[in-house]
Amino acid sequence: MMNSADNSVEARIAWLYFMEGMTQADIAEKLGMTRLRVNRMLVEARTSGLVSITLNSRFATCVELEQTLIREFGLKDAVIIPTPDNPDLVPVLLGQATGEYLSNVLEMNPVKGLGLGWGATLRETIRNMRAARYPDLCVNSMMGGLTRGLELNTFETASSLANRLNAQCQYLAAPIYAGSPESRDIILAQDVFREAFVRISANDVAVLSIGDLSPRSLLIRYGLPRDVTTDELVGLGAVGDILGQFYDADGRLIDHPLNLRAIALPLNELSGIPTVVLASGGQNKIPAIAAALKARLGSVIICDEDTARAARDLALTERTPEKSQPLRRRSRQ
Repeated sequence: MMNSADNSVEARIAWLYFMEGMTQADIAEKLGMTRLRVNRMLVEARTSGLVSITLNSRFATCVELEQTLIREFGLKDAVIIPTPDNPDLVPVLLGQATGEYLSNVLEMNPVKGLGLGWGATLRETIRNMRAARYPDLCVNSMMGGLTRGLELNTFETASSLANRLNAQCQYLAAPIYAGSPESRDIILAQDVFREAFVRISANDVAVLSIGDLSPRSLLIRYGLPRDVTTDELVGLGAVGDILGQFYDADGRLIDHPLNLRAIALPLNELSGIPTVVLASGGQNKIPAIAAALKARLGSVIICDEDTARAARDLALTERTPEKSQPLRRRSRQ
């Protein structure tokens, strides 16, 4: 972790390089350090959000793909960015694009309810949101969170964005998963949770990420209950999750009790929210994004070009044989 002195040096290096146009070699000589250290600090400045670069032009192939996705999958909008050579930069760059998109949505539309999921891309989104004052806006988490501290947790995600926007904030103060479908029903029968889900269902905008089942998934690493294995989910055809609910290659919920344990807005109720932004990318998420496109689980997609193109091609292939059916959720009333 960098101390304040390191942060100051990093900021000075970034200024000299991006604002004054000095070369890395010149900066190294000026500050009495190696060129390698200068290079590393510039990379850190980009990944930490200290430096954000906006291009005044769009890649023609990205714009063309955006229009193709909108037309073929009935989307309201799409934002496609060039795929970086370093896959670790995908959530950083997608976060910048999503932050810009969401800032514009809030400035141009009367939004009263803004729902959030969780993940690395949404963390970067918040860092790149333009600070503003929306006292009538309620930012709320749309799923339960981890029972241990993590800066990517749903609680921290919602509060961080609310602070940045000077907005109200509401948590879904529960774990991601209940111990059983029955205990979930008991939890959601309480007045406070019934009221919370009424509020969540009434959101004008939802910003969610798409998870996969690889070790890169935060849910797989931190949130999956100990009595559930990845192999179980994959064996039932799972390719990804949204709001902790796992679905197959056609975007249908897999037939596993875990989906009935999720304390989150059911996926079949996302269609009631006017704008559902799905912000995710990376080669490991191609099947999950393809399934979400096929099932039309979102109305806006924000993704990197290589991933979006591959997901689009996969989604347009012949439908997979039926292996699962949507689970019927018990009423929250």
